[in-house]
Amino acid sequence: MKEVRYLSAREAAGELGISLPTLYAYVSRGLIRSEATDDKKRTRRYRAEDVRRLKERAEQRRDPSKVAEGALYWGAPVMESGITLISDDKLYYRGRNVLELASGSSIEEVAALIWTGNPADAPGIFGDEPPTFSSRYDAVRQRVAGLMPVEAFQVLLPLAAVEDLAAYDLRPAAVARTGARILRLMVGATAGEEAAAVGSVAETLQRGWTLRYREARSLFNSALILCADHELNVSTFAARCVASSGATPYAVVAGGLTALQGAKHGGQTELVEAFLREVEASDNPRGAISTRLKRGEGVPGFGHSLYPGGDPRGDELLRITGKALPENPAVALSDTVAGEVLDLLGERPTVDFGLVTLSRALEVPSGGAIALFAIGRTVGWIGHAIEQYGSGSLIRPRARYVGEQPKRSPWNR
Repeated sequence: MKEVRYLSAREAAGELGISLPTLYAYVSRGLIRSEATDDKKRTRRYRAEDVRRLKERAEQRRDPSKVAEGALYWGAPVMESGITLISDDKLYYRGRNVLELASGSSIEEVAALIWTGNPADAPGIFGDEPPTFSSRYDAVRQRVAGLMPVEAFQVLLPLAAVEDLAAYDLRPAAVARTGARILRLMVGATAGEEAAAVGSVAETLQRGWTLRYREARSLFNSALILCADHELNVSTFAARCVASSGATPYAVVAGGLTALQGAKHGGQTELVEAFLREVEASDNPRGAISTRLKRGEGVPGFGHSLYPGGDPRGDELLRITGKALPENPAVALSDTVAGEVLDLLGERPTVDFGLVTLSRALEVPSGGAIALFAIGRTVGWIGHAIEQYGSGSLIRPRARYVGEQPKRSPWNR
């Protein structure tokens, strides 16, 4: 866990450039957290993190241009959303702790929570029969059967969009139903259309991917929930931009998928898979990690800027996979690697590392980790689309021009 730093009253006031009475007023308003010290003078200490945030806000008010500049990289919030909160190394969907949702809800219920605010709406949203498509769609589906799931999604989604005229209805309830159809399409493309005919999303994946492990359904369900949303990551921001143009949910999901595949986002799973193969081949986890560090390379799947104390999704995926499959060699390898990285670098596993571990343990086909990520995150993309459609606004930021200035014409002196 990250160490909590504190300042004395005079240090906190000095950092902010304010008087002690003003500091106490900030505390009473909840802007700075404080707690009693152990000494006999009954003094209090103040959270350094809260002081830093207040100082940043004050500096941003003095120079608003810096807000936009810094917001594009782990910076200040740029828009409002009621879906996801990341706070104190914890993750919440609409105020519910994600770890609790992952252990006690279905992905359909979490989708309903994100899309409508009410998990009980799930049967109505997902109650329709699986979508049916034309012979043209079926022919293309068969042609892309050999592709990685995420690549197949990008081929099939635009084709399905042409045949789904109801997707042009952008009212919230209609978008939720379109989202359910899109999820079914993606799961069908992943597991096989026959497997997608009946059952929940997790059941379908189990039937299509692995009948050997009875634990797979529960593990897939939890993984999808843990991936469902993560605030304004690059794929979700891309999805919101597409939604702001008034494009259909199919286009929204296609935009999100394009960004998700990048090596700095969901494509991290492929880097983690390659890294674990290196470790297996060397039969020396610490040596393989040290070799990467000596080459100036990072260790993929560890450390997250938003979670100084560790990504709760990564830890949870390792925990539930290890609990379900305690003797599994893939789990043992990942546990060893995680321990070595923690010892060497002080970093904990991310959701990418957890997804790869789960996929390897269940012997999921190649590309399964990022497919799980994509199917789960589609829930969040649809939720953000609903918010964006409701706002009615177009996302259109301005650029600060830093290029060559226009030259004065010699004829206009």
